[in-house]
Amino acid sequence: MPLEHLWATWRSNYVMSIVDSRLDDSSGGRSLFERILAADGSDDEKHLLVRGRHCFVLLNKFPYSSGHLLVLPNRAEPDLEGLTTAEHAELWSLVTASVSALKRAFECDAVNVGINLGPAAGGSQSDHLHVHCVPRWVGDANFLGIAAETRVLPVSLDEALAKLRAAWEWPAPHA
Repeated sequence: MPLEHLWATWRSNYVMSIVDSRLDDSSGGRSLFERILAADGSDDEKHLLVRGRHCFVLLNKFPYSSGHLLVLPNRAEPDLEGLTTAEHAELWSLVTASVSALKRAFECDAVNVGINLGPAAGGSQSDHLHVHCVPRWVGDANFLGIAAETRVLPVSLDEALAKLRAAWEWPAPHA
């Protein structure tokens, strides 16, 4: 069956923001995520869930499902091998805490955890390593996702942030 297209013109703003950020000299050479971390505004406005000493947790602005989190180091580093020991430890501690919070907040059946390393891996922000933590439910791959490549998100980013804040425990309970 050939791939069909459902035009989601709102996505063009996202795509162009990536192109613009790569061409924009005002970024000072900082990655998109470094700019979000340093930007004016509250953590709530940025949908920033947790700031650690070396890493932070952020809701994905363009989620695969409600509660989709990104866990990343404070500094732009494209590769796992480039992380310091402290960054590495905190990153994975926050990934574990994120998975636990997603399970408590959303009562999901599973969580996908993944990283795209390098441009060929499919990530749009390959200059700054980030770990995706995506809550999943039995049956969430319905006809819209399969037939129309469209996702239904029943919870807004603000609601997801509130639910995750209420469920957050870090260090993780078993740490």
